[in-house]
Amino acid sequence: MKQPEVLHKVVFLDRDGVINRDSAEYIKSRQEFEFLPGSITALVRLREAGYDVIVITNQSAVNRGMITLKGLDDIHSIMKETIQRHGGRIRDIYYCPHRPDEGCDCRKPKPGLILKACDQYTIDLNHAIMVGDSTKDIECARNAGCARAVLVKTGNGPKSEKELKAGGFEADYVATDLENAADWIIQEDV
Repeated sequence: MKQPEVLHKVVFLDRDGVINRDSAEYIKSRQEFEFLPGSITALVRLREAGYDVIVITNQSAVNRGMITLKGLDDIHSIMKETIQRHGGRIRDIYYCPHRPDEGCDCRKPKPGLILKACDQYTIDLNHAIMVGDSTKDIECARNAGCARAVLVKTGNGPKSEKELKAGGFEADYVATDLENAADWIIQEDV
């Protein structure tokens, strides 16, 4: 049996509201996918600093019948290709296609997607970082045992920052955007 590839420095990233603009209507096509300012630069800098980036994203639009798996894969392909053209890299993408009412183990804030990545790769979660724009992302990081959790103020970030405080959760760092989060991650070098 082949041993899983060892990843030493891992950043888990949420997608919508972190890498690209989010929408209350969901991102259902390539045309609706728009990178946030600075996100590609941040991904290039993380790669240059030796981090493997793995996207961890809830995509309930699939089971809501708003997008097919092929359509989602098309969005992810163009996202990865664009980032790679600029010198960045997404190592892998894990997504939950389920609606909140389906009770799956993979929908954030449950840690299923991160644990699935840990099944495929050897990842020391004591050195892993999760970056997201929602309370679900920060809770997912805590539930999975990630060393650090970063909240970005893009997407749902401002609302989520208040929710986290009210719920007794805290992010290790609150960043203005993914570029600021990358600066902090590289400086901290967990």
